[in-house]
Order: sequence, then structure tokens, then C-alpha cells
Amino acid sequence: MDEQVEPAVQKIQGYVDGFFWILPNLGIGLVVLLLFLVVAWAIRLVVINLFHRRHRDNLGQLLGDFSRWALILFGVLTVATIVFPSIKPADLLATLGIGSVAIGFAFKDILQNWLSGLLILYRQPFRPGDQIVSGGFEGTVEAVEARATLLRTYDGQRVVIPNSDIYTRAVVVRTAFSQRRSEYDVGIGYADDVDQACRVILDALRQVEDVAQDPAPEAIPWALDGSYVAIRVRWWAKSQQSNIVLAHGQVIAAIKRGLTEAGIDLPFPTQVVLFHDQTEETDGDRTRQREGWPAGRNPPAPRRLETLLVPNGQDGQASPAMHRSSRA
Repeated sequence: MDEQVEPAVQKIQGYVDGFFWILPNLGIGLVVLLLFLVVAWAIRLVVINLFHRRHRDNLGQLLGDFSRWALILFGVLTVATIVFPSIKPADLLATLGIGSVAIGFAFKDILQNWLSGLLILYRQPFRPGDQIVSGGFEGTVEAVEARATLLRTYDGQRVVIPNSDIYTRAVVVRTAFSQRRSEYDVGIGYADDVDQACRVILDALRQVEDVAQDPAPEAIPWALDGSYVAIRVRWWAKSQQSNIVLAHGQVIAAIKRGLTEAGIDLPFPTQVVLFHDQTEETDGDRTRQREGWPAGRNPPAPRRLETLLVPNGQDGQASPAMHRSSRA
């Protein structure tokens, strides 16, 4: 029994002797690690303050955190060489290189998003507070973080978009400039004067407070549609979405009021409906049944529309008289 226990006791004794042997190195390593932690914290603050003076707080936060963790990792490697003198720095660097490749493959998406976020913060195609469109999402940028960009939609929802998507696809920055142009098509009757309608529209736009006068608003005859003449109205307003919506509503109300006061017609869409018994007698076989048309040897004769309207004895208005015929 003693012979079986003795090797285990010797091994434990060796561990204890080894612990006491590396105890001074362990104490020194802990002190060095503490110094690295303090220096890493100080460097992070320096980087953040440096970029804060340049009004690049998000970039400073990202680079400050990266500098801190990079220095802490270097401190851990240094402490490992102090506590275990048999470990050579070259071996640690080689292991770190192989580990970096493995980590790169394992966390490819995370690293890609981090690098994309760094490039976005460095080049600043947009800033927090800007209103952008990315993919199918539109809203106000709240923050650009290490992994994703936070977007607040106009209806109060938060969208988290990976930075790699933001960086690799087209992004529309709505607030890149101080003003943005809007447009709307207005239809007037064919009997109305187009030039007069354009003047009335421009006069109405000059009275709208949220419409910029430089560049000046425009009213351009644009198209001859089926039941009206289209006039394209274009105006500029402040680029924030709230200003765009407010100006749009004021413009529509002002145009409606101005055209109505000027006696210019705002026509409704017009449709022409042909009844089956208004077609020509030569229009196919009139004895054959068709949709809405009875079959028989004595089909109804074609009639004009005015013959289908008979006066209503109560109010004097015309109402359609439906023709009925029996099947043969």
C-alpha cells in the first residue's frame, strides 16, 4: 500500500515545491499585470479625450477600447513569460499568430463588422443624428457601435443594422445637405389656362412659411393625362423628415385653396361605360349569349344613351331605365 501511495505523494510534493519555486515570479507577474491594467485604462482615457477634442467621440470610444484590450493581451503574454521562464516570447508570438488565424475564421462576421464600424467612424459618411436610408430601413442614426449601427425609425422603432451591411451597400443620407427637394403632381382641367394655374400655384407656395424661396419653387406643365393636365410642383424645405412632412401638408393645402379661389378646375378621373345594347348592330352575333347579354331570337335593338335616361318625377333628375327582355 505504501509503495502505491508513495509516487502520488512525491508528485504532490513536487507540485508544492514548484508552486513555492514560482511564487516570487507569480508575485512579480501579478504586479506587472496590475501595471498593464492601469496603463491600459490610462491609454483608453487619453485616446477618448484626444478624439473628443475633434468631436469624434464614437471613433475615440472604439479605438480606446481596442487600445486597452490590445495592451491587456500584451500584458498577459508578458506575465506568462515572467511566471514561466521556460516559455520563450518567440513561442508565444508563434502561438498567438496561429491563434489569430483560428479566431479570424471563427469570428469572421464579428471582425468584419468591427472593421466596417471603424471605417464608417473614420470616414464619416453620416453621423449620429443624420437621417439615412439603408436597404429597406429609414430613420435617424442613434449611434455607430463596434458591431452595428443603431437606427431609430420615424414611427419609434429601433433597427440594429450590421456595420458590414452599412459599409458594403448604398446608403442614402437624407440630411447630408441643409435642404431637400420635394415634388407633387397637380391636375387641372383641359379648359383651364395652364399658365394662369402655374402662376396661382407659385403665388400659393410663396405664402408657405416652411417652403424655401432660394432655390425658388417651380410649377412646370408636365403631362397630358386622360382627364386632366398634370403640373409638376417642386419646392425645397429643410431636410429633416419632420420639416419635409410639415411643408408637404402646407403646400397641398395652399395649392388647393389657391386654385379653388381662382376658379381653376381640379377634375376627378373620368370613365366611359358602354352598355351591351349600345354597341353597333354589326357587332357580332347578337342572338348569341354573352356576358350580360341574353340569348334569343329577338335580341334588344341597340339604343342611344339618352333613351336609357327617363326623368324622375320627384326631383326632375334623370335616372337609368333598365331594359328587360325575355329569353326566347
